[in-house]
Amino acid sequence: MNSTQAALRDEIRELADEAFHQKLISGHGDGADMNEYQIVYQGKPRHLPLEQARFFLTNLLYRSRVH
Repeated sequence: MNSTQAALRDEIRELADEAFHQKLISGHGDGADMNEYQIVYQGKPRHLPLEQARFFLTNLLYRSRVH
């Protein structure tokens, strides 16, 4: 894993922790593939590519602040 990928994974982990503490997701963690991250949303585990995971979590957190 290169440093850019590691930094992205760290950012995703922080976003996921925040979403978990706000009860927007029910779990998260590293995916089976190095390029994926697992997010449990509405009771279903989703294995997302890293960029898509960041986008998903950013939007989820944004929507929770707006509403």
